[in-house]
Amino acid sequence: MSSIAAAPAASAGTRRVLADVIARPSSRARAFALDAGLVIAGATIVALLAQIEIPLWPVPITGQTLGVIVVGAALGAWRGAAALTTYMLVGLAGLPVFAGFTGTLAAVGKPSFGFVIGFIFSAFVAGWFAERAWDRRPALAFVGFALASIVPFLFGIPYMAFILNVVMGLDLSFGELLQAGLLPFIVGGLIKAGLAAAIIPGAWALVRKVDKTKD
Repeated sequence: MSSIAAAPAASAGTRRVLADVIARPSSRARAFALDAGLVIAGATIVALLAQIEIPLWPVPITGQTLGVIVVGAALGAWRGAAALTTYMLVGLAGLPVFAGFTGTLAAVGKPSFGFVIGFIFSAFVAGWFAERAWDRRPALAFVGFALASIVPFLFGIPYMAFILNVVMGLDLSFGELLQAGLLPFIVGGLIKAGLAAAIIPGAWALVRKVDKTKD
């Protein structure tokens, strides 16, 4: 039986994601264990990519967003969100998974922490598009992943404004906040969306190629 055929049936309106190509265990306990392993693996990938960093104030440029999109698309909406929730929680618990090999509860006081919260929803959005097969063609994948890349800013910029202006009392203008938390990241975000739009459809092409050899 082919790997795609062995995957479980998707719910109405959705398609299988890459993680569903893995043959699913017959028992619920084993299926849960596999999903848990995928979630932990996803969190680990994001943690590793977080260490690719270009220092900027108040928010550094990192490889996290690429990891978030790839993990969300590969695992699907809910498992992707679970992976990023796990990433956030283990970082707050003290494991060095955040950028710069940091991890502490004090991270909630950093201007950049709102982006970490936004990553959870970004992974969900990337997974949502993947479940509708947008991840199988580079052009559609790029559009979906670019939209997913916007999500962290919806959380990150207001959070950054609160920390900088309310907590730290800097009184930055809206334009200054955008200059600090948005404008330097636009080009990089598009590049990372483009990379994800090459990686995920490329993985699907490989799956289809392998699947044909089994027929």
